Amino acid sequence: MTNEIWATVLAALKSALGKNSFSSWIEPLEFKELVDGVAVFDVPTNFIGNYVSQNFGDQILYHMNNLGQEVQRLQFRVPSQTRPTAKAKATSKAAEPEAGSGAPLDSRFTFDTFVVGKPNELAHAAARRVAEGGPVTFNPLFLYGGVGLGKTHLMHAIAHELKLRSPELNVLYLSAEQFMYRFITALRERKMMDFKQLFRSVDVLMVDDVQFIGGKDSTQEEFFHTFNALVDGQKQIIISADRAPGEIKDLEERIKSRLQCGLVVDLHPTDYELRLGILQSKVEVYSAQYPELQIADGVLEFLAHRISTNVRVLEGALTRLFAFASLVGREITLDLTQDCLSDVLKASDRKVTVEEIQRKVSEHYNIRLSDMIGPKRVRNYARPRQIAMYLAKQMTSRSLPEIGRRFGGRDHTTVMHGVKRIEELKALDSQIADDLELLRRALQE
Repeated sequence: MTNEIWATVLAALKSALGKNSFSSWIEPLEFKELVDGVAVFDVPTNFIGNYVSQNFGDQILYHMNNLGQEVQRLQFRVPSQTRPTAKAKATSKAAEPEAGSGAPLDSRFTFDTFVVGKPNELAHAAARRVAEGGPVTFNPLFLYGGVGLGKTHLMHAIAHELKLRSPELNVLYLSAEQFMYRFITALRERKMMDFKQLFRSVDVLMVDDVQFIGGKDSTQEEFFHTFNALVDGQKQIIISADRAPGEIKDLEERIKSRLQCGLVVDLHPTDYELRLGILQSKVEVYSAQYPELQIADGVLEFLAHRISTNVRVLEGALTRLFAFASLVGREITLDLTQDCLSDVLKASDRKVTVEEIQRKVSEHYNIRLSDMIGPKRVRNYARPRQIAMYLAKQMTSRSLPEIGRRFGGRDHTTVMHGVKRIEELKALDSQIADDLELLRRALQE
């Protein structure tokens, strides 16, 4: 089997497994040779080799054979190293079991590349504080939020910073899925003492996506005892999940209680300004890679408005846009953006109606829907009416005249004035900005 064929297999696996699983487990594999039906790979640790074999082995075999390679099984090996002396074993921490290594850290996920905005400023500040090291001030730090809001980025950034500031610290970062796999493997191979020694000897334990241990009774039991042992030893614990501790399904109450005893921080969905800042930060990087490309005014603002629920999708769209423009040798205009990202934009289209917006806004401001739509111009009704018009313009594909007709037959210039007024006020009045973001999130659920 050639390296070109393995590259084709890698592309198929990346598409099937997703970015996180691929970078954690498949990327570290180094194809060496195919001999007598056995595909041989070098791996950084035995743990990675075992995990890939158990979880992805069948997929790898399928893709290889699908490309005409006769592969019966996979072999994973750790490259031979100089055997350490007895003295080195006794004195070197590096001679501890290689399972002490955690999941690979993404070099791009640092504090320098994390764009801070109102929705994530508390999480960022807390992560910075933990990354400084020193005495443990809150334990655990629990970060939670939806997909693509920056939890994993902050976890990696903390690990990078700790390793930089205090290289002597034993920092272990892994996913809850990996914790569970190591636990099951230790049970099967009767190496529970090694498992306990490993996890109780760390200085900083970081567990990503802890919601995955919900319902796994034995894993929860061991996690509970590991947690207590580290807290008692004044060791720092950092946890992430997609929801608050009390909302994780099938998680034991005693574990929920432990997770809530430190600092619990919510990463909110991004607002427009933060999304625009993320795009501007990415453009600086891409402009160095593609110096010949020009990006027209309004493109970033368009993307920040249209792709609002997931930062990963937003960043992926920009990557695709620059790659496409480079291939066709054209300036990145709004027309090119809409052509290149038509599928992404369609998937991100809001399926919200003007009527839903009107109802949600009237409920939020505790006024009758008929009063908001009706002719009264008193401030108590006029401001919510303008907010509803603004959201209708931003979140639906309706034209200004169509929106005006749904607001008691008002003229399109009235709608235009209302939209412009809210644009001005949201920059000056933090309460209106907060209301807009709250209403937007509620309508997108």
